[in-house]
Amino acid sequence: MPRSVQSPGGRLHVQRSNRRSTRMLGLLIGLVLVAAACGSSDSDSDSPSSAEDDAAAGDVSGAINVSGSSTVEPVTARAAELFNDNVSNDVEITVDGPGTGDGFQLFCLGETDISDASRAIKEAEAADCEANGISYVELLVAFDGIAVMTHPDNAITCVNYGDLYALLGPEADGFGNWAEAQAIADELGTTNTFPDASLDITAPGTESGTYDSFIEIVLEGIGEQRLGEDADTFIRTDIAGQAEDNVIIQGVSGSGSSLGWVGFAFAAENADAVKVLEVDDGQSGCIAPTIDTIADGSYPVSRPLYIYVNTERAATDDGLVQFVDYYFGDAYIDSVTRAFGDTGYVALPDDLLAATQAAWEGR
Repeated sequence: MPRSVQSPGGRLHVQRSNRRSTRMLGLLIGLVLVAAACGSSDSDSDSPSSAEDDAAAGDVSGAINVSGSSTVEPVTARAAELFNDNVSNDVEITVDGPGTGDGFQLFCLGETDISDASRAIKEAEAADCEANGISYVELLVAFDGIAVMTHPDNAITCVNYGDLYALLGPEADGFGNWAEAQAIADELGTTNTFPDASLDITAPGTESGTYDSFIEIVLEGIGEQRLGEDADTFIRTDIAGQAEDNVIIQGVSGSGSSLGWVGFAFAAENADAVKVLEVDDGQSGCIAPTIDTIADGSYPVSRPLYIYVNTERAATDDGLVQFVDYYFGDAYIDSVTRAFGDTGYVALPDDLLAATQAAWEGR
């Protein structure tokens, strides 16, 4: 449900749109290599939020506009609250979460200063930014898992990628019952017997990075094998996507034979209303998404989270610079791990945090 939050004594306005794959392993390895090249593991000494910076802050003012991923939104919103409370309450920071795709559209038009993203920027989006003269730096923020959910009454407890393809891939178009997907799931080696019950899907919309990440991690590999790399789509086309994560939670909790997915932190916040399914990685068996399994990469449906900062704006806006310094400095652990108050996402290990700080400093 959209809401605005006024931090005590501050000017933060938050509008919330409560609206492994091999590729993932390669990305994580690449990030580690970048970290080794860019900095030491001693993030405290390299933190851009030094005592000197803090002493110089506090007299900044202005406005910062952030939009994009509803998954990253709570992290940025928390960092903004802390910044207004502890650094400067004269910087008005607006944060909303219409979705990663929508956020990049605004960012590449120059309408926002920071774009929250639950996936990396696409080539077409980067081309739009370039065409409009928007320069940026990509900053890794944290790791998150995508939680596959159903209703607590559903007997299914664990699924593999084949199950999810059978239920959610393009060959499932028109399936309104779990049992209709059984034949495809059997072909793909399922160990489940799907219930003879309505298949009520509530899932992210096409503007969401969570939607894109789910397709890339879970569905695309099987889809390419079965339909070819040039297939028009790797997901069923009859899903009515939702922009608001809380609407997805409500949809899944409202049907006894539901199916959907959101970022893990949102699902964990609603563990009393939905059942989070384990995912079989094909090697170790069924693995539940937890902070530990996301952190060590053992949960198969995990992904990195980012922010993108307009570097031309940063060159002339001290408030923006000090906010990002603070985001990856004093506010970092609190913002990432307590994005929802008591819970949050998986913070970067020291070496990757140092690499992100080096990328920001080298902008």
